[in-house]
Amino acid sequence: MARVDHIGIAVRNGEEAVRLYQLLGFRLTGKEYVEDQELWAYFLEGDDGSRIELLEPTGGVIAKFIEKRGEGIHHIAVEVDDVRVLSKKLKEVGFRLIYEEPKKGARSTLVNFIHPKTSYGVLIELIQK
Repeated sequence: MARVDHIGIAVRNGEEAVRLYQLLGFRLTGKEYVEDQELWAYFLEGDDGSRIELLEPTGGVIAKFIEKRGEGIHHIAVEVDDVRVLSKKLKEVGFRLIYEEPKKGARSTLVNFIHPKTSYGVLIELIQK
């Protein structure tokens, strides 16, 4: 069963951005440094279970994203049952993935990404809990 897990938003300053989302009614449920991705992830949740991740770079891909495009929506994360199996299937039918093999993500997840050039302009994170 697939479902939207969260929307990832690239920001320059996570602490400042958290304040806005708290005013909108979201709760800050955690903060984690993701070493492989060179970023701080701030986890926010709404009363209905909707989730947002604010991504504050210390280097790496998110920093480049902000330099090139500015702050804003970076990706939509979809929770999947088996990221390895789905990644293989997607490659077989012609979708381009960011990683050859899924990597460790925040909150002990396994992740891969579908490249936006093959997913209609949207970076889609595949996330297995």
